[in-house]
Amino acid sequence: MDLIRFYVRKLITVIKGEVLVLPSRMVVAVFFLTLLGLPMITQDPYFLRILILTSIFAIFAASWDLLSGFTGQMNFGHALFFGVGAYGAALLNLHLHLPPWGSIPLGALASVLAGLIIGIPCLRLRGTYLALTTLAFPIILMGIIFAIPEITGGELGISGIDRLVRSRVAQYYITVVVMIVLVVVMWKITDSNIGIIFHAIREDEVAVRASGINTTRYKLMAFCLSGFFAGIAGGLYAHFMRIAGPSTLEVSMSFQVVIWSVFGGVVTIWGPVGAVFILFPLLEFFRFWPELRMLLFAIVILLILLFMPQGLLPWIRDKIENECPRCKIRNVATRKTCRICAASMH
Repeated sequence: MDLIRFYVRKLITVIKGEVLVLPSRMVVAVFFLTLLGLPMITQDPYFLRILILTSIFAIFAASWDLLSGFTGQMNFGHALFFGVGAYGAALLNLHLHLPPWGSIPLGALASVLAGLIIGIPCLRLRGTYLALTTLAFPIILMGIIFAIPEITGGELGISGIDRLVRSRVAQYYITVVVMIVLVVVMWKITDSNIGIIFHAIREDEVAVRASGINTTRYKLMAFCLSGFFAGIAGGLYAHFMRIAGPSTLEVSMSFQVVIWSVFGGVVTIWGPVGAVFILFPLLEFFRFWPELRMLLFAIVILLILLFMPQGLLPWIRDKIENECPRCKIRNVATRKTCRICAASMH
């Protein structure tokens, strides 16, 4: 009981010190609590299915921002990590009969290996060259998949793998809780010393290297961390859909995650998550107008990019919060002095 009280007090301290101090964090907390309470309002299978897929893609989008947003390593082949995680989990479940709680983490480790395979040859590349090189890797893997259909299922993929659990509500809670935990972990990584170095590499890698920091190690770390989280998303997707197919490696999947991140706001982690929860259900809603579906979707994205070029989340955050000119800590917009250093906010 004493241990439980200790962790409860610690949780309350974290909520008071890190969540309730900023409106944007309070909005995120309320949103997550709403997600956890939705099955008490409705248990419609189609509605829960949309939210489960949205949660999976939210992990995927946040993992792209961790790599490309924070370190500036532009990855146009991010579907590779998602696909490796999906295929890895499917093969382990089908052939070694590992349950989802075993196959998904091991599939994610395979994605970490993929991160190393991509990261090492791409370390010397920048900008357009890096983006085009990363784009080639999922295409290469897709060719390998088609070449060995007896193992990978070829164009049909691997089907018949186990569900996460039988109950749709239980699937929802597992996926949403995993999404919340992983997104918070990614946010804490970017808020740590590692995240500061990632951001510094993005701004001026030469200066970071001149200060004595091994930028190669940190860029490889970014590739591996991003690969792990995207691999978890891929494994969840495979076990939820009960299939791992070539669609998980398609170029459209890689570009979709870029659209989500730019729409929500890069270098935020929360921005891509929010964008997925807006755009993915919106695209499903536009199915009622199949002829105009993609046109309406494109109009929504263009309007956001025209009027909010930094992304939706940064635009909203700048309306309700201000950054301290001295210590760079964010404060409620109505404050006259910084909550940390007491400097004037004007």
